[in-house]
Amino acid sequence: MGWVSRGALNHISRRLQVPPAELWGVVSFYHLLSTRPRPPVVAHVCDDIACRIRGGEALCEALEHTLGPAGAARDGSNASWMRSPCLGQCERAPAVLVTVAGEAPRTITLAPVEGGAEEILEMLADPPATADTRVGSATPVQRSVPQVGQPGLRLLSRIGRADPTSLDAYRASDGYRALARALTLGPAGVIDEVVASKLVGRGGAAFPTGRKWDAVAKAAAQPHYLVCNADESEPGTFKDRLLMEEDPFALVEGMTIAGYATGCARGFLYLRGEYPLAAERMAGAIAAARAAGLLGADVMGAGFAFDIEIRRGAGAYICGEETALFNSIEGKRGEPRNKPPFPVQVGLFAQPTVVNNVETLVNVPALLREGGAAYGGIGTSGSAGPKLFCVSGEVARPGLYEAPFGITLRQLLDLAGAAPVRAVLLGGAAGVFVGPADLDVPLTFEGTRAISATLGSGVVMVFGERVDLLDIVRRIAEFFRDESCGQCVPCRVGTVRQEELLARLRAAGGADAESLALLRDLGQVMRDASICGLGQTASSAVESALARLALGGRRP
Repeated sequence: MGWVSRGALNHISRRLQVPPAELWGVVSFYHLLSTRPRPPVVAHVCDDIACRIRGGEALCEALEHTLGPAGAARDGSNASWMRSPCLGQCERAPAVLVTVAGEAPRTITLAPVEGGAEEILEMLADPPATADTRVGSATPVQRSVPQVGQPGLRLLSRIGRADPTSLDAYRASDGYRALARALTLGPAGVIDEVVASKLVGRGGAAFPTGRKWDAVAKAAAQPHYLVCNADESEPGTFKDRLLMEEDPFALVEGMTIAGYATGCARGFLYLRGEYPLAAERMAGAIAAARAAGLLGADVMGAGFAFDIEIRRGAGAYICGEETALFNSIEGKRGEPRNKPPFPVQVGLFAQPTVVNNVETLVNVPALLREGGAAYGGIGTSGSAGPKLFCVSGEVARPGLYEAPFGITLRQLLDLAGAAPVRAVLLGGAAGVFVGPADLDVPLTFEGTRAISATLGSGVVMVFGERVDLLDIVRRIAEFFRDESCGQCVPCRVGTVRQEELLARLRAAGGADAESLALLRDLGQVMRDASICGLGQTASSAVESALARLALGGRRP
């Protein structure tokens, strides 16, 4: 039907023996679900940062002129459109996601939209019969990964060179060598290698992976669970999507090694609902690995059991927070839990749980093949290994780049062909703006800390002189306003007030000292009193833009 009616809700309630109020709380939480009637075909048009500066707003205006306001449907029409937060296609902006309900529901990605609103209208009038991902006009992988084929790559070495749908192709390019070595090392030996590699979480928190694995492995309670966080929803981030689309077996192998080392017989891949091709590729890789005895009751004939189940998200940035993700897998609203207890003690289904994101787990086969100590020698002493950077915005070659920790921001921008730079957003919407004076900062945890910035999830978004940065900052505030789960007052109210203040500031073309002081006070309250990272970082980009880029004066 394309939406959840009251009758459907009551039917589900009876079948699952779950109170209707609880179901309503879940259905009304996720962006991709609707409790109001809407046509079966919907175009979700990204109007977030990267798409905004690449024509996304013009698409929205054209669709509003043709189809009416966002969310509305003209009489007799079976299609509508709506605005969407970041779709994770930033290197291919502007992007649109088309959802088609019916007997065979499917999702189609258009990125980039090269034919303007007409291309979207044609898709709405005659959507394809199967799920599809249309990347421009037969855009090659090189458009998203400009380094394809370059020597020395570790995480991107197979992309564009090995068939991502073929297990044989993966095994012919060093696939499953790492799992074989892991079985000879034993669980404790694998953890020792991960510790020696100095691998830390690549999702933004940068927690030592070996310590996390060791804590779960030693937990007395059983069973243990492994969760791969693939709910990549940070505006400007697309690295996990490309890894799952173009090298899915590497993630399956990494999860299998993690499950072996930590005593987990079951793993969950929580995959963003807006990634149809990634879902298709991951499901195919899991099925192929299972058929080959690389997943299941007796992995590689070694006598240990491990299998992977895919759980799809339904549009909620907050589910990237690990405890909100647990609640979502358990069928609840994706609201964060208070910590402690921490997931390594009480996680998914109240059991010890290891949570890593896609990039972290794809590092695991590479570090086991090279050896933990050798892997730890890549980069710098405080930031070891290779790192993936998502470069988008006003650059000639947007895409996913791999470099050792320590490359400077200027060197990375030179690779991407950046024009004269006015500002760079590091770390995504939860990150920090830096200016031209900071371009020689080394992209390491210690280097960015020294300038009060952050690497976050690896976002590097570039803005030139033509961009209205006040509009970009207001859109960031709007993003956090919409994505707050509303559980705690500082975030629920603070994000609304922050967006209101910035909207007034932009409308007035400047700000007075009182307004700027109030923005700072709001940010401090959200940092001090919010229960999760969303509220704690909701003002980071806003405050950095006002302080570093002199946006408090007349509008640029």
